[in-house]
Order: sequence, then structure tokens, then C-alpha cells
Amino acid sequence: MSEKNLLIILGATASGKTNLAAYLAHRFNGEIISADSRQVFRGMDIGTGKDLGEYRVGEINIPYHLIDIKDAGERYQVNAFKNDFYQAFEHIKAKNKLPILCGGTGMYIHSILQNHELTAVPVNFDLRQELQLLSKDDLQKRLNAYPEHLRKHADYSSLKRLVRAIEIADFLSYNDLDVEERAKLVPVVIGLVNKVEIRRKKIIERLDYRLANGLIEEVELLLKKGVSEDMINFYGLEYKFVMAHLNGTLSLAALKERLGVAICQFAKRQMTFFRKMEKDGVQINWITVDDDKRLSKNMAEQLIQHEFDLK
Repeated sequence: MSEKNLLIILGATASGKTNLAAYLAHRFNGEIISADSRQVFRGMDIGTGKDLGEYRVGEINIPYHLIDIKDAGERYQVNAFKNDFYQAFEHIKAKNKLPILCGGTGMYIHSILQNHELTAVPVNFDLRQELQLLSKDDLQKRLNAYPEHLRKHADYSSLKRLVRAIEIADFLSYNDLDVEERAKLVPVVIGLVNKVEIRRKKIIERLDYRLANGLIEEVELLLKKGVSEDMINFYGLEYKFVMAHLNGTLSLAALKERLGVAICQFAKRQMTFFRKMEKDGVQINWITVDDDKRLSKNMAEQLIQHEFDLK
């Protein structure tokens, strides 16, 4: 009897993750848990690629979790995701169904697989405001002033990660971190990958579709609902670029061109993060996705039958 209790489907944007997850949920009596940092927000549908129609196979609606659980304008962070994930995981397991975690937010997925306890360290907005005035060298010096055991987790590669490392070290200087007991996860991880030229083609086609079907209007509606420009920019890529267009900084043509490039670059960073996960010991079973979705589904189905010891 297999001990595997979680299926994970990850991949860069526009790789076909949701379509495959819905098919496998239908095939193996599963429910989907979203690992998308922006699809948690209501009213942010087009820019996040929240195509709820994909959660339907034939006449069957596939149950999904962690979509539309927050209002646009709110924040949602890794530790909140972890808590919500485990609640959904236990709920699905209690019904004797297969939990399927699906998404492209690598940090969320990695936090589950590695059970990163430090995600529970809260944000210190006052400290962040102070640190944003410092250079990278100054941040490194400040971090190095903490005892080594408080910064052994630190990633010195960027300003953002240095600030977070200082925030964690500062918190741990005065507080103990409670470690919460979690269910043991024994996952099977499937990664979807496209050839670069195919991925770029899909990204540009999808962007054209979104712009023609209400992306700009979605951002205008968020503004009318009272979501601040700062928060819209915080939600990243599509929202940030459309905001620049609405402010007159970018023409529509420039918006299309520059946003297309930015999304392609983002997809590349996603793949880099997934490769880093492999270096950290996560076994990812990669499936190349081309125009024949049947082949990808057959390969995934065979893998699941083998790994979960299904007949």
C-alpha cells in the first residue's frame, strides 16, 4: 500500500497546470488546492488567470480550495497559505479523496514541502520602513551584527531577502518561535515544462486574450472599489503594467510589448525556482507539454497509478 497522500502539479505560467489538475481530480476522485498567491483575491480574475471554467470536466464540477477567499486590497502571505492549505488538506482527506495542490507560486509550494517554520515570523512594517533606506552593503552589515544562529537561514542575494532576514533575526532576538505539529506529507510532484518558444507563444496569446476581454477594465473596477494604486502595484505584473497605462505612462502598444516580455521573464524565474527546489531535495517528475494534451495526461495518469499504487 502506497503512503503517498498528496499530488502536486507545478509549472511556469501558461503551462497547462489547471487543465491537467482538473482532469486528474476527475480521474482519481480528487479536489484541487490552489497554490496561487493572487487567485485568493475576489475580483481579480482576468489578471490572475482565474478561469473557473477549467474546473469543470464534462458535466462534473471539480471542487477547488483557496480561490476567492480574500477581498482585493488585502494581503496574503506564506504562513496564512500554510494554515489554509493544511485545513483544506485535512478536509479533503476526511472525505477519502485525493488532495491535489496546483499552482505556480513556488514559495508557497516549497514552504509546504520543506515545512519552513520561519514563515510564521510576522511582518514588521516599522522595521521595513527603516531598512528600505539602507544600501545592500549596509543591510549586509546590519544582518551580520546578529548572532550567527539567528541568521543561519539568511539569503544575501537581494535587498528584499536581506530585509526579510533582518526581520526574522530581530524577531527571534526577543521571541521564541512556536512549532506547530502538522500532518505528514508524502507527495508526488509533477512538473509541467514547455519549450521556451512554445511557452512564449502561449504567454503572448493569453495576454492578447486578456487585454481584449477586460483586463484593463478589471483594474479600473478595483480602483472604483477603493483598492489603492499601491496595492494594485503590489499585486504585480499585469496589474502594475495596466496601472502604468491608466496613469498615462504607457501606451496600449507599449503595455502589450513590455508586459509580454515581463511575463516571459517571470516564467523563466519560476522555472529557476523549481530547479532550486530540486537542489533542495524535492523530486519533481517533469512532463514536457506540447500541443498534444492527451500525451501529457496519459503520462501523468500512469505516474499516479504507479506512485499511489492504484489499479
